[in-house]
Amino acid sequence: MASVSEAVTTTPEDVRSLVEQTLAPLAGCIDRDGLYPADFMHSLGAYGSYSRHIRNNGYDFGAAVDSIAQVSRACMSTGFCHWCHSALAWYLDNAEEPATRAKWLGPVASGQLLGGTGLSNGMKNVAAIEELKIHVERVSGGYTASGTLPWVSNLAEGHVFAAVFLEPATGRKVMALVDCSQAGFELKQCAEFIALEGSGTYACHFNKVFIPDDQVISHDAATFLPRIRAGFVLLQMGMPLGVIESCIEIMEAMNRTHAHVNAYLDDPPETLRDELEDLRMAVNTLAEEVAGSSGDALFRDVLQVRERASTLSLRASQAAMLHAGARGYLADSPVQRKLRESYFVAIVTPAIKHIRKELARLEAA
Repeated sequence: MASVSEAVTTTPEDVRSLVEQTLAPLAGCIDRDGLYPADFMHSLGAYGSYSRHIRNNGYDFGAAVDSIAQVSRACMSTGFCHWCHSALAWYLDNAEEPATRAKWLGPVASGQLLGGTGLSNGMKNVAAIEELKIHVERVSGGYTASGTLPWVSNLAEGHVFAAVFLEPATGRKVMALVDCSQAGFELKQCAEFIALEGSGTYACHFNKVFIPDDQVISHDAATFLPRIRAGFVLLQMGMPLGVIESCIEIMEAMNRTHAHVNAYLDDPPETLRDELEDLRMAVNTLAEEVAGSSGDALFRDVLQVRERASTLSLRASQAAMLHAGARGYLADSPVQRKLRESYFVAIVTPAIKHIRKELARLEAA
């Protein structure tokens, strides 16, 4: 088992080199053919990318976001998987059950064991958008779980993920780790997507799946989720930062030959780069606070930055398409992929509408 105290010795340049040499050549196959880049995902763990933001590495959320951004710049489907796994490590690092943290954090933070976040339903439940879809019953040594989660990503046989369950007998919410190899659990292929096909996204079916106590993250998720929500959302910023950067690079490349006509378009690359740098500064400021605070004020600030990133992603990808013109419509063009990826930034939990609902609630409180 990998130790969670191992120091991170790799640099952002090391991650960028790994991405360019290993991931970038696969981006087309990931997008079009649904290739899940398992070897690359394991390699990120060896580079320390999943452990930068945990306590033994000083809660360096800025470095964690940067790693996700480096990956998303080449392939946001894989950047999304990176975020899923990093979020899982964040939950486990904060697990209220010491046995769960001791057993699972090391393999997850090192990338030996891969997994997903599974918290879309739980986060929407906290925001009064959805009912919890998995119900559990307390039994000796743990819980049994039944129900279906329709969308969980970064999964495959042998992976793990976290989820929030309802215990109807008490009304209590429980957060726990699920092992995809457990008896009674089944992964089912989802419908074909227009983007993020290589993200290992499945429907998760529970039929009296036993969840032992050493997989329980919190027996009271209602109080646990507010403590990890800011980190959950801030880590997502790597996805838009990477996508926006790559869109700007596309626009700059197109302007080498077509600046004379692209000058008439809205959102030139210089304007978008200035806004991107403002976002990076905001993320770095919040990264200094997110591990030590769980209050509404911090969460509001994180949500506001996340909303800005969603809208800027949409603007940047549209601008890249307009700068590219007809070339952006080629099936192997990265431009049309960036357009589809930017929409995912805007709809992944918390989606823009979810964020605005939460901000309205926080303003009214």
